[in-house]
Amino acid sequence: MKTIMRTTLMLALTCLLPMTTVATTLSDQPLPLPGPRPSAATVQAWQARKFGLFIHFGLYSELGGVWDGKRITNGYSEQIQSFAPVPIDRYEALAKRFDPEKFDPDAIVALAKAAGMKFIVITAKHHDGFAMFHTAQDDYDIVDATPYRRDVVKELADACARAHMPFGVYYSTIDWHWMHGQYLPDNDNPITPAQADFNVAQISELMSHYGPISEVWFDMGKPTPAQSARFARTVHALQPQTMVSGRVWNHQGDFSVMGDNSEPGEGMEKPWQSPASIFPETWGYRSWQVRNDLQGKVRENIARLVRVVSGGGNYILNIGPEGDGSVVPYEADVLRGIGAWLRPRGEAIYGTHASPFKKLDFGYATVGAHMLYLFVEKPPADGVLHLPGVVDTRFGQGHVLGDTQASVGSVAVDAADASVKVNGLAKAGYMPVVAIPLAGALHVRPDAVAPGADGRMDLAAAQAEHFLNYNGYGYDDPSTLYKLRWHAQAGAGDYTLTLRYRDAHAPAQLDVWVDGHPRTLALPAGKGTASLRVSRDLHAFPYAMQVELTPVAPFHKGDKLPAAIEAVELAPLTNPSTPQHGG
Repeated sequence: MKTIMRTTLMLALTCLLPMTTVATTLSDQPLPLPGPRPSAATVQAWQARKFGLFIHFGLYSELGGVWDGKRITNGYSEQIQSFAPVPIDRYEALAKRFDPEKFDPDAIVALAKAAGMKFIVITAKHHDGFAMFHTAQDDYDIVDATPYRRDVVKELADACARAHMPFGVYYSTIDWHWMHGQYLPDNDNPITPAQADFNVAQISELMSHYGPISEVWFDMGKPTPAQSARFARTVHALQPQTMVSGRVWNHQGDFSVMGDNSEPGEGMEKPWQSPASIFPETWGYRSWQVRNDLQGKVRENIARLVRVVSGGGNYILNIGPEGDGSVVPYEADVLRGIGAWLRPRGEAIYGTHASPFKKLDFGYATVGAHMLYLFVEKPPADGVLHLPGVVDTRFGQGHVLGDTQASVGSVAVDAADASVKVNGLAKAGYMPVVAIPLAGALHVRPDAVAPGADGRMDLAAAQAEHFLNYNGYGYDDPSTLYKLRWHAQAGAGDYTLTLRYRDAHAPAQLDVWVDGHPRTLALPAGKGTASLRVSRDLHAFPYAMQVELTPVAPFHKGDKLPAAIEAVELAPLTNPSTPQHGG
């Protein structure tokens, strides 16, 4: 079996327009697909915002989920044209009465700020094809076809500019108006060449006439890889620092998008966003939606925000204005309730990093520049918060954000974990946040597989942390696995690593990373085993051996492991002359 040792590879990465080159080392993370991309500083600024406002507003808002006097209960209300269904000529006629005179962009921006939101995204065009901006491509837009005759996207963009609020647009690549009703009900329409041209023309308008665009939230359809690349390049050619959503598909996005009202159940390394609606049944306005338990809804969204941010993502929460442009009072109250919770606790959200803990029995965590933040969802009866695996870390005196009555004791660190006693949490309100200063770096020992009596460690695929490629070929395309990661209680020395796999297509190769050092392993076709000799690097990973399997580096978004992995076995190498076997 042939192994290949690699150290440093210089890669030319196209990051900006004009073209620049960036040197990098081999990485166990996927690189963006070729093409112009936002700078690292832009990506970091985007990730730091954490919480934003989504606005679903369009011709469908006029109907409010009702057609011919009947409540349309299947599907989202913004897709009522499809689910009612509404004949194309009758749907188009809605434009003649659509007059959102109560749409107040400055008030919406002020509401977003009161909620603690750091960016806004509005539906410039949804699946129905009706543009909420003035387009030169046809007359099916709010300026040319309605009595309102004003550009909603422009007015909101200007209001955001006045308030220094990053502004983005949603753009659906499918278009029921373009197709004159000949569409598939599941929103997975292929994009015809002529429609792709139409989309590119409208995307160019949005990138040219509405000031800086922080992100373009593409959605739906099944574009070809070439079409996805064309849409993304159209954005970046005109605004190089605009972030493109993963729902441009075919892994061309600058950030991954979870499913509607969903959060990832596995590790996330790429920038990602979780889109949520206040009620999961709809995003667009629904006049007959039951709206009750305001405080429960506020707490539900605080908890979702905390979970997403603790996982390292951004949370974008939607409102659906009524047909007259007014914000539903209940939705405004939900946003204000979240903002009231955030005001004394925002430092634990904005600009933080993901929790280093796999699980905390009391809640969640984030990490700031010099602070550990603990979100206490389930206050323990004894008031003691346990931080599993913390080692070699010095803490300062903590406090509860926004609460002068609760008290925080000193952090005790022993061989197994750290713990801190907090008094008075019962009166600290919902989801109190304990802030503990860090005197240096925070070190957390990962959960690790223990050796058996013979010193061997069996790493089953089910035990590994899974990393997935999202936003592949269309909305229903399943995510694919690009990395498995384990930790093992392995001491200094050399080991035989044996990989057990199946469903490999010849010639297949993958990289085995041990403590950050990659080795390429060849896999014979079909199923079998392959082995190599690996060494422990206690300096790089002092607390446990880290074992990762990835495609051969450098690899890109969408690349996946070339075989189904069943398990990895680590055996201490007692005889250095033992032969190694593999493909």
